[in-house]
Amino acid sequence: MTSQPRGGGLLVAGTTSDAGKSVVTAGICRWLSRKGVKVAPFKAQNMSLNSFVTREGAEIGRAQAMQAAAARVEPSALMNPVLLKPGSDRSSQVVLMGRAVGELSARGYHQGRQEQLFATVTECLAELRRTHDAVICEGAGSPAEINLRRSDIVNMGLAQAARLPVVVVGDIDRGGVFASFFGTTALLSREDQELIAGYVVNKFRGDVSLLEPGLAMLRDLTGRATFGVLPFAHGLGIDEEDGLRVSLRGAVRESVVAAPHGADVLRVAVCAVPLMSNFTDVDALAAEPGVVVRFVDRPEELADADLVVVPGTRGTVRALAWLRTRGLADALVRRAAEGRPVLGICGGFQLLGERIDDEVESRAGTVEGLGLLPVHVRFAAEKTLARPVGEALGEPVEGYEIHHGVADVRGGDEPFLDGCRVGAVWGTHWHGSLESDGFRRAFLREVARAAGRAFVPAPGTSFAALREEQLDRLGDLIEEHADTDALLRLIEDGVPAGAPFIPPGAPPLTRSLQGGNR
Repeated sequence: MTSQPRGGGLLVAGTTSDAGKSVVTAGICRWLSRKGVKVAPFKAQNMSLNSFVTREGAEIGRAQAMQAAAARVEPSALMNPVLLKPGSDRSSQVVLMGRAVGELSARGYHQGRQEQLFATVTECLAELRRTHDAVICEGAGSPAEINLRRSDIVNMGLAQAARLPVVVVGDIDRGGVFASFFGTTALLSREDQELIAGYVVNKFRGDVSLLEPGLAMLRDLTGRATFGVLPFAHGLGIDEEDGLRVSLRGAVRESVVAAPHGADVLRVAVCAVPLMSNFTDVDALAAEPGVVVRFVDRPEELADADLVVVPGTRGTVRALAWLRTRGLADALVRRAAEGRPVLGICGGFQLLGERIDDEVESRAGTVEGLGLLPVHVRFAAEKTLARPVGEALGEPVEGYEIHHGVADVRGGDEPFLDGCRVGAVWGTHWHGSLESDGFRRAFLREVARAAGRAFVPAPGTSFAALREEQLDRLGDLIEEHADTDALLRLIEDGVPAGAPFIPPGAPPLTRSLQGGNR
């Protein structure tokens, strides 16, 4: 067996959402990349409000962009052909090959549209397998969502079409991981079970030897191996797809705030608006020594904040109403009047303006904004997707734009990227701008001065280097705690034959997405 699989593949599924599929997928990508394998990530269908713009101007999930960075390849729309961006509990915007193609209800998607997209999904995966040694696919939710199996294009439906071996990840920190592994397998049809190669335990705390009897029993019961027990790891800080890993009023991610470089810390409050998108924008702030970032939803929590960030949102008008209902809008207006710093990003920038004309997202017509910036926003049917480069506060800046709102800036003290600044209130459509180290430090100096804090940004903080360290830690998790020889065999040779059927199993499908019989 060679150490570099050619055109091989693997599907990383999970017993639940947030079991660790994204982490394991990224970790396998980084481990393979270290071995000299040309590897690419793939997620057929992603539901997320955290997205990214590729260099060719396509919108994909941020988790896949992160996994591409782990694989050391340029992210592409091929890696996430279908992206669903929720606009309510019952409908989502469908982004196909990086472009929005309309809104669909969950019922409409699963009862027709999903099947129409399957050909695109399989073509994208085939293209990646033609141009890479290995493709590591990530599932969604659980493969045992038997109510959706007939229209599945991301879990066992994809595995069957591409004949991919499947590894199931379970979060032992939640409890019940053995029952989850067994139950997930036993709910699958016989033909789907044939592709389940084994399991990976994630977020284990303690002595692995105490777990080993359970792993042996699981193998006896299922005939399948456990390919690794990954330890609980703090502060990985990877890009999420489904939501915040922490509750409101919790520190961003699980990051440990380093000691400040100067005399003071800087406190950042992020308004946890409905349908919050790209909350990863504040990760670069949380990476700065002495900066404490928290998500908040009450006006009193803004009182001791040195900076308030109003982040992006998939529902600008809805977020504006939420801010007013909760008293946060009045608190923001008071902050601006007192010269205390506020930063609005994308949807957060739009609602800080004077007026919003929206016949696209909310269809609410003309809505009065908070009036903190001299900006009128008109929502266009066509979404702006861009990777702008510029300068602000005397420093170079890069970012990316994902928005329907078109801002007409009608004044201000000075321009700020594509937006403006008035007093201590800044607004821009640019996501990711704070990842530019020089600009971030310059911006934090402005914030500290306006807030009256003796905060000094640490001169050597490199967000890109910190991200690389985090991705290397994911690779370490796989290399040090997984059976990498067995994973390589799966990637190269596929799932071994002979795994037993675990009853009761689901009945076989009478019709596949491709239209054939099973």
